[in-house]
Amino acid sequence: MARKPPRYRTIAVVALALPLLALGGMAEGKKPSHPVPWTGTVPKAHCGPNDRVEGALQGETTLAERLSGDSERGYNCNLQLVGQFQGEGSWWQMAWFRHCAYYGTTDYHQGQQHLGVVVVDASDPRTPQASTYLDNSRPMLNPHESLKVNTRRRLLGATGKGPDYLNPNAHSFAFYDVSDCAHPKLLSQLKVPEVVGHAGDFARDGRTYYGTTVGVGWTAIDISDPRHPKKILRWVAPGGIGAPHDMSISKDGTRMYVAQPGNFVPFGLSGPDGLVILDVSDIQYRRPNPQPRVISKLFWNDGGTAQQTLPVTIKGRPHLIFTDETGPGALPGFAASRAEACARGLSPFGFARIIDISHERNPKIIAKLKLQVDDPSNCDRVLGDFPPDTAEMESYGYSSHYCGVDKTENPKLLACGYLGAGLRVFDIRDPYHPKEIAYYKPPARRTAFLPGSAMWFDYSGPQALVPRLTNGDRTTDRVQTQIRFLKRHGHTYLWFSSQDNGFQILRFTNGVLKHL
Repeated sequence: MARKPPRYRTIAVVALALPLLALGGMAEGKKPSHPVPWTGTVPKAHCGPNDRVEGALQGETTLAERLSGDSERGYNCNLQLVGQFQGEGSWWQMAWFRHCAYYGTTDYHQGQQHLGVVVVDASDPRTPQASTYLDNSRPMLNPHESLKVNTRRRLLGATGKGPDYLNPNAHSFAFYDVSDCAHPKLLSQLKVPEVVGHAGDFARDGRTYYGTTVGVGWTAIDISDPRHPKKILRWVAPGGIGAPHDMSISKDGTRMYVAQPGNFVPFGLSGPDGLVILDVSDIQYRRPNPQPRVISKLFWNDGGTAQQTLPVTIKGRPHLIFTDETGPGALPGFAASRAEACARGLSPFGFARIIDISHERNPKIIAKLKLQVDDPSNCDRVLGDFPPDTAEMESYGYSSHYCGVDKTENPKLLACGYLGAGLRVFDIRDPYHPKEIAYYKPPARRTAFLPGSAMWFDYSGPQALVPRLTNGDRTTDRVQTQIRFLKRHGHTYLWFSSQDNGFQILRFTNGVLKHL
């Protein structure tokens, strides 16, 4: 075959290149767009044949199930109870170190036999037992949501009593050495008169503890020497922006992620609800005259009483797991506020979210972890779930509260307490497409006398929000605390506390984790 002259070879090359260039242009024009945030309800878990599953909507316990006694048996899907220490019930938070757990109690009723924080030795997960009770410092008599552990320095810390602002226990911080986790040793107690304790957390390096005064501000305590803590700064949010419920600190200690509670009039929270990111590097680096600064804020109208900010890293990018403790209710009563939110086309309950904070001046919600009970289209089915006699004593319904992950770097699993909807476990390997894989709803304890329980306290105790019942009928339990994932002997366990059932350990079943 004769060689083509150069002129024809050039034409051939150009003719071949044109369609390739066109394809390249099409490919350029069809680059994958940014993933679309998940805003619908999360797909339901597929349960095992022997599980005692929910009979209605995802997360729901119907009025018939409550009043018939069906909810007294509890509900489970791909999770099984292994061990439990009920005690006298639990308050709003749980922490842990090694084989021990710590949870608060009410300290409000003379019938409570053991005051203070319960220390649980769970060396044998089948038979967890109380090893001691921390009643030797003011904050531990009721640490509310401030009870946290810093594993690096083996410290347990807390600040004051949450709801009872007039109690002298509300003005203190306490720190314990948990090297012997079953028998913590009190290191120090610091009184700060202007502080009303509620929630709080350690910086990752364990040198600073931050205690919050809900809706007002926070106090930073230097615990470089935990035997001699010192106040660094009392910060009041300017213009109310950055006023916390609970909060967390970035890995390097320079950022505070504030859950700013709002949008819920029954709690007196008429301001905005959502996330505020603060620069606290002056405190982390112990600069003189420290000045926290607001970096950004992200507020929303479809949740209320912002609760938790849990830092995680997904594919190298920082994110937060965020929870709301209530829906966005604008009327004084709890039942009325749920109905009012529904009338606006919003969920009557709070739910968890995943927020991308890699651009910290422009955080973005990438997923809403809504159950079917959170879908406004189901309002007509869920508003009647609460017995009329106790509807005004149930402040939270099926809302979220605290969560935990299997690991903070590229988490696969997220477990959240959805209060009356129980403990819910989600697969978040693809955070833009979360799905539910398991749940556990502890049995209702109805009128059982549990003076250490926050739920007993709300229904039958002395809290003066609304008139109480002598035997307030609690037709569900509430799962409220942080949740621990623990791998042991080939099994994955979950540690948590619920208010009427105390400390519990669950195990995954039905091979649900096999392909994760």
